[in-house]
Amino acid sequence: MLIQASKPLLVAERIPLRFKLVNLNKEFPMSECVEIENCTSPGQDSLAQDFVQFAVASGVLRFGEFKTKAGRLSPYFFNAGLFDDGAKLGKLVQFYAQRLLGSGIEFDMIFGPAYKGIPLGAALAVELARLGRNVPFAYNRKEAKAHGEGGSLVGAPLKGRVLIVDDVMSAGTAVRESIALIQQAGATAHAVVIALDRQEKATENGQDVEHSAVQYVQNQLGMQVCAVARLNDLLQYLQHHSVPGLADAHERVNAYRARYGVDGT
Repeated sequence: MLIQASKPLLVAERIPLRFKLVNLNKEFPMSECVEIENCTSPGQDSLAQDFVQFAVASGVLRFGEFKTKAGRLSPYFFNAGLFDDGAKLGKLVQFYAQRLLGSGIEFDMIFGPAYKGIPLGAALAVELARLGRNVPFAYNRKEAKAHGEGGSLVGAPLKGRVLIVDDVMSAGTAVRESIALIQQAGATAHAVVIALDRQEKATENGQDVEHSAVQYVQNQLGMQVCAVARLNDLLQYLQHHSVPGLADAHERVNAYRARYGVDGT
């Protein structure tokens, strides 16, 4: 993927919101030209549609019946752990980088919470550096080391405005734990970027609430959240694409949205 610009990009400069994408990975094709807009823009989103298609083709986005952490039976399941080779992981972070840079969110470094956030944060840092936006990154261990450098944090020192990178946000637990680590280090937990916003009600004490985990992080914690794609984008995709072995995928996902979806997203 290349960025065509009127002048060379410097690390300190913001990348323009509109640029031409040239795909170097022929295994996972995408639209020839995409105009990146704010991640909450309504209507058709070409980048999100390309991402959903990529996730389905990679076997990461699956359809059937899956039990969520909240105990719900979901007609779809997104498992970012199945982006399990170099080509797929590299393509995944291209989508993260494109959405992130197009959002206008400012940040000074990347933090990847254990465990899935660790490879995502590292790979995203590599992709951003390739695009001319070199930033440090760090991650945490689940258990602190008592030898060597010690502690639970690895990588660059946490400072400035920190961007948290994860796959999905279900209960927001990983984000809250990351915020605590970031604040203890004297830095600011500024924003979160995720692959998929399920746009569904969170649970508190086993009960459904009227806001999603994303809305909680935005409204209660005051952080910006940017998603490569949302449930609404998945529904748009299913309107125009059939799922092998599940002809009523759109109907089932739409019914799930009607039951557990949140307003205002």
